[in-house]
Amino acid sequence: MAKTTWTDVDPEAFVAAVSPEKRRQDAAALLELMRRVTGVAPRMFGTSIVGFGDYHYTYASGTEGDAPAASFSPRKAACVVYLNDGISAHEELLARLGPHTTGVGCLYLKDLARVDLEVLEKIVRRSYATLTAGTYGQRAAER
Repeated sequence: MAKTTWTDVDPEAFVAAVSPEKRRQDAAALLELMRRVTGVAPRMFGTSIVGFGDYHYTYASGTEGDAPAASFSPRKAACVVYLNDGISAHEELLARLGPHTTGVGCLYLKDLARVDLEVLEKIVRRSYATLTAGTYGQRAAER
């Protein structure tokens, strides 16, 4: 399996090419939200993930690598916000977010207009702070 890495693709051009229009609008809003929350410029991680900042992880298995500290991907069915510190870390806020579904580290948003963007911003800010604190990789290694 190939390891995903940062690319030189322009994230603004990537978002501008997203379809359908609704998904493109949501992706543009997430781009600005994450840029504001993280204070860093977006970069493409692989072919379809817009990332902000990065963190290094090491698992007990010895697997390690680098990943975006905040990221999203505008998929056909929904925009995916990646919460690499785990969905469970945000349960209280997620209860107030509005319509969404989740996976282990994924937050699926079908319509950004239907969620509370202030709550989403708090979730992204908390996740980003956790992943960039320098201790997340250590905690992952202990799992």
